[in-house]
Amino acid sequence: MSARPPVLVDIKFNPEGVARVLKTAFADRGSINLAEPANRGRDLSEIEYALLWKPDADLFQRAPNLKAIFSGGAGVDHIIGMDGLPDIPIVRFVDRSLTTRMSEWVVMQCLMHLRGQYAHDISQRQRQWAKLIAPEAAEVTVGVMGLGILGQDAVAKLKVMGFDVIGWSRTRREIDGVETFDARALDRFLARTDILVGLLPLTPETTGFYNSGLFKKLRRDGALGKPVFINAGRGKSQVEADIVSAIADGTLGGASLDVFEVEPLASGSPLWDLENVFITPHDAAVSEENALFRHVEAQIACFERGEPLQFVVDRAVGY
Repeated sequence: MSARPPVLVDIKFNPEGVARVLKTAFADRGSINLAEPANRGRDLSEIEYALLWKPDADLFQRAPNLKAIFSGGAGVDHIIGMDGLPDIPIVRFVDRSLTTRMSEWVVMQCLMHLRGQYAHDISQRQRQWAKLIAPEAAEVTVGVMGLGILGQDAVAKLKVMGFDVIGWSRTRREIDGVETFDARALDRFLARTDILVGLLPLTPETTGFYNSGLFKKLRRDGALGKPVFINAGRGKSQVEADIVSAIADGTLGGASLDVFEVEPLASGSPLWDLENVFITPHDAAVSEENALFRHVEAQIACFERGEPLQFVVDRAVGY
């Protein structure tokens, strides 16, 4: 093995898959997988690069000489705010497969609400031949919140399906053929939106962002009759009690949720039983280990050639 220090890996998902793929990853330097009991007390003072997802709280004290941190997923809220976080680059995971999977989920959920899939499921189980007349996608406006790589891909694919698509981000993004809004125009954006798709990162500003006040500003006279809320961004951006009450009082006509304030979602949560609500267990876009490790290998190679890292987090805004 090369004299170069191994890559530190502290990933709290799919331990079997991570261990399997690590056998052939980072061939030029090797790796230290903190999930292995033999590595729990290992000296990490020489480590230069760390690949992390919800790392141990004392990690940065144990590895004080890091040069760069790589997130095991698209989000970095699990790292930002940790004690002892060094002032070094933090790199998000951006991958074609992860992006494609997210867009598949978003398009699927929008289509299920458009075509009344929940009602069809009930009719099927009751063996009832109950036809529904659904609006066409062009009659429904989907408002996508968060216009990074994931959001822009979702916008493009929703347009292919024929939806009227608009976009919102804190600072305005220019997207060809799509009307976009910024923070100052939030109310105008919401008033136009029949299906709200949340793909925002978690920051202090977006914590509790999707709440009863916001739901009441969504369009109420559209082709769906009542607005729908879809969230695959971050669970702590939504107020689940407000989603429950908004469904109960008719403020929302339905929802699709892949993320939750506390995961896994408690078996006693009222969200499980709500009508026209689809629940998925935070698997809309799961990081695929082979792609993740290839991404980190490529980024380290660029960094060591003196080239800039890609997808570096702006700590001032949190993503």
